[in-house]
Amino acid sequence: MKNVYKILFGSMTVFMLAACGGDNGGGDSGGESGSGSTLETIQEEGVVTVGFANERPYAYQESDGTITGQSVEIARAIFEEMGVQELEGSVVGFDSLISGLNSRNFDAVTAGMYITPERCANAAFAEPEYQIGIGIATQAGNPHDINSYEDIANNPDLTVAVMSGAIERDYMLANGVAEDQIQQVNDISAVITALDTGRVDAITMTDLTLQTAMQDQETENIEIVENVEQPIVDGEEVIGYGAAVFHPDDTELLERYNEILAEFKESGRLLELMEPFGFTEANLPGDVTAAELCEG
Repeated sequence: MKNVYKILFGSMTVFMLAACGGDNGGGDSGGESGSGSTLETIQEEGVVTVGFANERPYAYQESDGTITGQSVEIARAIFEEMGVQELEGSVVGFDSLISGLNSRNFDAVTAGMYITPERCANAAFAEPEYQIGIGIATQAGNPHDINSYEDIANNPDLTVAVMSGAIERDYMLANGVAEDQIQQVNDISAVITALDTGRVDAITMTDLTLQTAMQDQETENIEIVENVEQPIVDGEEVIGYGAAVFHPDDTELLERYNEILAEFKESGRLLELMEPFGFTEANLPGDVTAAELCEG
């Protein structure tokens, strides 16, 4: 089985609800001692609090304040099937998502986050929603002929920018890129700016994120590399599988989420929800399971 590891504009105020409550140390409990499970609580109150990272096409905020994206709309549709009509989203830094979840700031997080063994040790992943590869962009004309992470590793004078907390950093290190060649920045906008201004020679993120990000830019200084060679880790080409994430104690909520997600996959609704954001049938996760990905 393939080894897989990941992925994701500024921060918004984090909305804290009583429904999130504190961790009482057992079962599927949320809120005050004696209250129902997180699933029961969100169903009773009709509101679920979800943390997102600001990364198109997975999750992002429109100019009117609306939060949307592939991960957002899948989560919204699944929670609506549970009878939870209001999704209250908070956009935070990608590397703050799991810590915010485990602090009970959110009932769930979803942001194009890959399922990896390291992340599975700290949170409970739903079944994968999509699969995707990495993308690379360079300065116009690709003057250093960068087509893979190995090309960056083989030229120690090259530098590359990546979003803090993204799995691409681990992929690069596994493919020989030196730590001092990698610049970590706060968000996708900062990644693009680093390349546009010439501070780095290349940038990397998931291929759909890169394509979407470049649609929003007005620059002739950047070129997306075609036919990128996917990184190899432990002898296997890595493909990222993304999913929603839950507190380890919220087993009832996780199981219900997975049940509805399975129905969406079988009916074709999952693809319908993803297609407006550039995903195709090739991005469907197939039969790969969260358990397999967590094992590594």
